[in-house]
Amino acid sequence: MAAPDVADLSLAPAGRARIAWADQQMPVLASIRERFERERPLAGITVAACLHVTAETANLMRTLVAGGAEAALCAANPLSTQDEVAAALAGDLGVEVHAARGEDADAYVRHVQALVARGPQITLDDGADLLIVIHASRPDLLEGMLGGTEETTTGLLRLRALERDGRLACPVIAVNEAFTERQFNDRHGTGQSALDGILRATNLLLAGRTLVVLGYGWTGKGIAERARGAGASVVVCEVDPLRALEARMQGYEVMPALEAAERGDIFITVTGGRDVLRREHLERMKDGAVLANAGHFDIEISLQDLRALATGGMQEVRPLVEQYDLGGRRLNLLAQGRVVNLAAAEGHPAAVMDMSFANQALAAEELVRHGADLAPGVHPVPDRIDREIAGLKLASLDVHIDALTAAQEQYLSSWGAPG
Repeated sequence: MAAPDVADLSLAPAGRARIAWADQQMPVLASIRERFERERPLAGITVAACLHVTAETANLMRTLVAGGAEAALCAANPLSTQDEVAAALAGDLGVEVHAARGEDADAYVRHVQALVARGPQITLDDGADLLIVIHASRPDLLEGMLGGTEETTTGLLRLRALERDGRLACPVIAVNEAFTERQFNDRHGTGQSALDGILRATNLLLAGRTLVVLGYGWTGKGIAERARGAGASVVVCEVDPLRALEARMQGYEVMPALEAAERGDIFITVTGGRDVLRREHLERMKDGAVLANAGHFDIEISLQDLRALATGGMQEVRPLVEQYDLGGRRLNLLAQGRVVNLAAAEGHPAAVMDMSFANQALAAEELVRHGADLAPGVHPVPDRIDREIAGLKLASLDVHIDALTAAQEQYLSSWGAPG
């Protein structure tokens, strides 16, 4: 195991306390960890994870180690790392960690390369950087890989592009698309934590303001729902007619982004694309508008255009709030355009990440047991895993449900007339 590269190992006690607090909210992952300790399904497997280094992620790494894995972790975002958690993982929890909050681009690349150098058999990604780097710079490692997992829409877009080009050389399980992931992580997790990040950074009142959500996928739905509940007037911008129609039928105003630019007080991009808000939008925004991004990469708001338009310069008016003077109009950018729920808040609640990371742990086990039978390409999370996680979550909530009778099962599986 290589030496850790973390900010301060003396922070480990605070990290252990934070990890323990999160663990109390993660009963599904805890039950999987107990089974992993007994069965050791990952024994001898090297697992490399490029994820947000938080207390919740620490409990996933503990689960992988309990299952016998040799585990290494680096940060998927330089502003999401909790340094005390990194110290605890590196100090006494048996994980090789390369992550420090605020690390620069060079450090980020160095940390990813450190994990690649381990020659992982399984990768866990949040944005596909780890697996993309292996394909681009160390294709020799692909032959020994069982596969990877991906937890973001952005990462899956990249991996499916690689697959279309005929270059994806290993199986990847699309954790992001499991029902127990999307329904809870995207809708309930980011839906709550993105607004939490905005409120922590600005202390604004949402009631009575116009909030523009750009992108109405699962995450956009969650943000819109919670913003409306807080009293905001919500406008949705979309390029997909099906999603736009759904938003309209949910009672939201739907309009092009150029039109919404003149209306909005707060803008949240959550599309997975780039330059969603650019020069022509910025030129129309009102004085004092707030710009936030809840997508994975800091490319959804065109920072180049914002800086070019800021003839009056920029100043940090609050921590994580950069105010750009566009010749008398001021636009306020949160968290440098990075993912606001992690950069300005704490990300998803632990109860949400419980199911996300249960998917990650069981997907890693699936790759060990069946990865050799999977062709290179992006694969769905098996339905039985999704249902197992839902069942464990219901059990943790002491919720019980009905089961079909034998006669009902026969009826639903037959083609004959009812009798």
